[in-house]
Amino acid sequence: MAVEIPSTLSPSKITKFTNCPLAFRYSYIDHIPEPANAAQLRGTLVHRALQLLYAESVADQRSTQQALAALDVAFEEMRETDDMIGLGLDERATATFLREARTLVTHYFSMEDPGAVEPIGIELDLRATLGNVELRGIIDRLDRLPNGDIVVTDYKTGRSPRPDASRSRLIGVQFYAYLCQEAFGLRPSEIRLLYLKDQVVVVESPTDQTMRGLTSRALAVWAAIERACESEDFRPNITGLCRYCSYQDRCPAYQSSLAS
Repeated sequence: MAVEIPSTLSPSKITKFTNCPLAFRYSYIDHIPEPANAAQLRGTLVHRALQLLYAESVADQRSTQQALAALDVAFEEMRETDDMIGLGLDERATATFLREARTLVTHYFSMEDPGAVEPIGIELDLRATLGNVELRGIIDRLDRLPNGDIVVTDYKTGRSPRPDASRSRLIGVQFYAYLCQEAFGLRPSEIRLLYLKDQVVVVESPTDQTMRGLTSRALAVWAAIERACESEDFRPNITGLCRYCSYQDRCPAYQSSLAS
């Protein structure tokens, strides 16, 4: 009996299905929640602080002090959520969590001048139809340059990838570039990943070739998802990522690997 196919395709769904179809099923079809870890929540906190910085201040007020104040506001929003409570942080661990978040926010100001940024979209939810699938993505920030070009900026709070792996990290923002192209009729001149931890910026300019590659990949993954849903065949993929997976206790392949 076929299972219901997800209604949209996003960068996170592409990554999840490519990494492990069974984890994809648990997450996006069975809707089994994955508990957030400290790194994920720290990333959410920093993203929210930068969102507040741009949403609630004019260009000449975007200072480190203002951003850290926004971080405090964001933490007050987060501290009583189920995810944050679920971490079970004591006072000392909470202080470390906040100190690391403040460091990431401070690093941001060494990477670009926020006073020179003209955002035209923050946490921008975009959708576009490709074949028989609806693509969806949420852009951290969309900027307009003085010459009228637009730029997609994505904040990353983990470590930057090795140079030979950086291109794979651009798949998500290439996806966002395609959404902008479809929604606004204008392809971004740049897509930028800001790795706040290492203070590394990765930049690429979308081209006809990269857009064709993105759409081909999205359609191929969607077709594979449709086949898996029709046959209910979501095969696990045992890799080094398994040790970080929230579904270890449900995965027969992972449990078998422990027993062997």
